Amino acid sequence: MKKIFIVFCISNVLLACGSTDKTRSTGNIIIKDSPVDEIPLADSAKGVEIETSLNPETEKGKELILKSDCQDCHKVNEKLVGPSYAEVAKKYEVSAKNIDNLASKIISGGLGSWGNIPMGPHPSINRDDAKEMVKYILSIK
Repeated sequence: MKKIFIVFCISNVLLACGSTDKTRSTGNIIIKDSPVDEIPLADSAKGVEIETSLNPETEKGKELILKSDCQDCHKVNEKLVGPSYAEVAKKYEVSAKNIDNLASKIISGGLGSWGNIPMGPHPSINRDDAKEMVKYILSIK
């Protein structure tokens, strides 16, 4: 049984690593690994796409988000447990003050900005990384 499990795990890793296709699908979201992610919105907003900035500075934030547990509660263009990144970008303009305040919320958690569901703290994320994550989120148009 142990050998079957190991073979199964190795097979899955090889299949995941062997793909040359840079397009991933997660439900209604299609993510293309390119300088600009094109993410189609729900049917109610057909024809409208969310794009991220071409600024290389935001790529680090995107990578940090993908490596974190952010996707457990947030999606790019639709509400999950917390607001979508697009909603956050729409609510907050890009400013040093907003970047600093939102980075603090990532680290310390928060309640009240988006309803009664609290955002859990992420004390293991350092301040500079949290700011990079916020810069990416606020770059979503």
